[in-house]
Amino acid sequence: MASSVQSGGSSGGPAVPTVQRGIVKMVLSGCAIIVRGQPRGGPPPERQINLSNIRAGNLARRAAVAQPEAKDTPDEAWAFPAREFLRKKLIGKEVCFTIENKTNLGREYGMIYLGKDTNGENIAESLVAEGLATRREGMRASTPEQNRLSECEEQAKAAKKGMWSEGNGSHTIRDLKYAIENPRHFVDSHHQKPVNAIIEHVRDGSVVRALLLPDHYLVTVMLSGIKCPSFRREADGTETPEPFAAEAKFFTESRLLQRDVQIILESCHNQNILGTILHPNGNITELLLKEGFARCVDWSIAVYTRGAEKLRAAERFAKERRLRIWRDYVPPTANLDQKDKQFVAKVMQVLNADAIVVKLNSGDYKTIHLSSIRPPRLEGENTQDKNKKLRPLYDIPYMFEAREFLRKKLIGKKVSVTVDYIRPASPATETVPAFSERTCATVTIGGVNIAEALVSKGLATVIRYRQDDDQRSSHYDELLAAEARAIKNGKGLHSKKEVPIHRVADISGDTQKAKQFLPFLQRAGRSEAVVEYVFSGSRLKLYLPKETCLITFLLAGIECPRGARNLPGLVQEGEPFSEEATLFTKELVLQREVEVEVESMDKAGNFIGWLHTEGANLSVLLVEHALSKVHFTAERSSYYKSLLSAEDAAKQKKEKVWAHYEEQPMEDEVPVLEEKERSASYKPVFVTEITDDLHFYVQDVETGTQLEKLMENMRTDIAGHPPVEGSYTPRRGEFCIAKFVDGEWYRARIEKVESPAKVHVFYIDYGNREVLPSTRLGALPPAFSTRTLPAQATEYAFAFIQVPQDEDARTDAVDSVVRDIQNTQCLLNVEHLSASCPHVTLQFADSKGDVGLGLVKEGLVMVEVRKEKQFQKVITEYLNAQESAKSARLNLWRYGDFRADDADEFGYSR
Repeated sequence: MASSVQSGGSSGGPAVPTVQRGIVKMVLSGCAIIVRGQPRGGPPPERQINLSNIRAGNLARRAAVAQPEAKDTPDEAWAFPAREFLRKKLIGKEVCFTIENKTNLGREYGMIYLGKDTNGENIAESLVAEGLATRREGMRASTPEQNRLSECEEQAKAAKKGMWSEGNGSHTIRDLKYAIENPRHFVDSHHQKPVNAIIEHVRDGSVVRALLLPDHYLVTVMLSGIKCPSFRREADGTETPEPFAAEAKFFTESRLLQRDVQIILESCHNQNILGTILHPNGNITELLLKEGFARCVDWSIAVYTRGAEKLRAAERFAKERRLRIWRDYVPPTANLDQKDKQFVAKVMQVLNADAIVVKLNSGDYKTIHLSSIRPPRLEGENTQDKNKKLRPLYDIPYMFEAREFLRKKLIGKKVSVTVDYIRPASPATETVPAFSERTCATVTIGGVNIAEALVSKGLATVIRYRQDDDQRSSHYDELLAAEARAIKNGKGLHSKKEVPIHRVADISGDTQKAKQFLPFLQRAGRSEAVVEYVFSGSRLKLYLPKETCLITFLLAGIECPRGARNLPGLVQEGEPFSEEATLFTKELVLQREVEVEVESMDKAGNFIGWLHTEGANLSVLLVEHALSKVHFTAERSSYYKSLLSAEDAAKQKKEKVWAHYEEQPMEDEVPVLEEKERSASYKPVFVTEITDDLHFYVQDVETGTQLEKLMENMRTDIAGHPPVEGSYTPRRGEFCIAKFVDGEWYRARIEKVESPAKVHVFYIDYGNREVLPSTRLGALPPAFSTRTLPAQATEYAFAFIQVPQDEDARTDAVDSVVRDIQNTQCLLNVEHLSASCPHVTLQFADSKGDVGLGLVKEGLVMVEVRKEKQFQKVITEYLNAQESAKSARLNLWRYGDFRADDADEFGYSR
């Protein structure tokens, strides 16, 4: 204990005590206090002063743990009120004192005055006057000070104050409770409402002993979410402070010790309670962090009721200024330029479930790992058949779901990347493979943290760190909270349901399996697929979700530059522009959903056909960008004209594979006219059918009378020679007659035969479909075949609009179109062609209003932006209508721009 405090007063003869000054740190009892000096570069010296000539009751004492037979000592009567009297009067105040006596053991007795000199209030006299202390027994009133104490005591007796009042003072004795049987229940019973308390002791900067009022529970409270440097107890019983432990303790002591506070009880850890201490002057938890006396701790920050982000912000403030415990702090991204710390990039590929490949504005590619999360992994050693090659994407539970979640959310989209830390490269060990340097970052799209969304769905877990490991996500607390929600709701990896199994057959390179599968794919027409890997510009690996298989797919109709190949004994160099072609294909289709048409297969078991992405033929696009040439095998294809046209345009530019092309003179050169103006040639049509994907079928009004005449003659013929029921055997692709629900016969085409009772037919003159038994079908008389009159129902799609993916929203749009135009006459103009059907604009016959534009105005569909010059005027009109629908929050836009991710990604429900 310090032996001196800031001194003052004169230094006269021995009879005149020296007046000394100090600040009251603590009141030990009704007749003893601890005073301290002013801090000078560290915790100040302190000393205990006992009041001379008076005695106050002893406070309760707990029995020593080392003496099991000892009992707790209770308060003496009026001891606690005396302590409280001094505490409220003196704590944190400046006092002056004189030492009158010092025992052989170093105990000091003297007089204490409130203020800077002895003219202030005499504390001993005030205690005696209030009946909270008595003069010491046998003391004679031989000095003026002793005479005043005697007078104060007589006055207190006369006024029956304090201990001189009636009764034995038992009501002043506290029922102290040193232990709580069920801390969890005790904390929960307070429902996080502030509890009045007095801080009795400060163990270190973040751990205190508090007296909870009014029930007098004496509990240890650890500040939620933080930890200060502590005092390490050595084997010999001494304590060694960690750096800044003493300073942190003084910081808390000088603000809270023996102050009246309120405590929010937030959780419990063993017998200790986690809480937040509220003081009128501020929140000590945040202050300790801001001053660099504490660090955030993950295990308790989640229970901090005032928001973990406030604690992280306070800690960040101290780190940036390198205060105290952070004096040697180096930020994880200190060596990065600002442009490398935060940037916007386009997602090109998803690697497993915790990393993505992005394309920077510079054109460079960069792999980004999601900070602080771990993708699904195999648990245990015997979960995998050792004779079977592990395919992580399909064999590790929830890996496929996690990859698909990221792929559907991110591929081709622009994301914001904030680098959190760089994980250095690590060499391989016996149990851990080598890792190259990793850039770990927080990736957001539309304000949504992708890692948090992944964790909230139970598709990844959060990595736990050492407390001093600062290389973690800048949103680490949100990740922990998302994981807690996922565990609580039993999502994904935390589900108790059976683990999803993905049985994916890899038939790439398996000639026998490919031969068996070929007819099925050929009959299927267009099949949905996901591009899993790009080997070269024209060679890809596809996943067919409907068929749950992997195939190798070669683009038909083109000759693409060959890439470099590793052959036994030598490396075969790639042809010019092979790398450019591969990169072009990767950027366009890698991990995107596409449609494929399989035409044939080669001898190695690779399928050959056409791949369509967003309505465009990839073979045509490669030729168009001078990265491939047209192959002669394309001549028999329906895409041959498109390929030739694209090749001619590429030749004229003389770029890439056509860089050395010399044009051959031609006698009869047919000029290619480039359309500069939008062609608007509307013709009258009759809308007969609207499909579920918002395509529609129309009849040409000009040929309407021919159809009516043909139907009349056909029905007359059938009435004279009705088909024998059951005599007709339906075959796929055949034209026939079918009896509709109105009892009349119509021309139809058979699309699929499931069984004699289930035959799928398409009514070729009206566009509707139906499933009928074969008994309601018959052979089409030759006189009424499509040679006599071609099929009258033509399929079209609306130009310049995107149909909503959401089923309910799509149904709303279809219902609106059905109400407006089905079975009515309209005006139709073909705007552009596509692989499936022509895209058109449709006008009402009477008002000339644009039907598609009306859907956009009502917020039922979105605009499809096209870049052709001739369409810019109409596209602008459509986009203006879309913005009006957004502003009015109509239909699709009723919750704002629905294309951005919402709170469902975080595990919340609307």
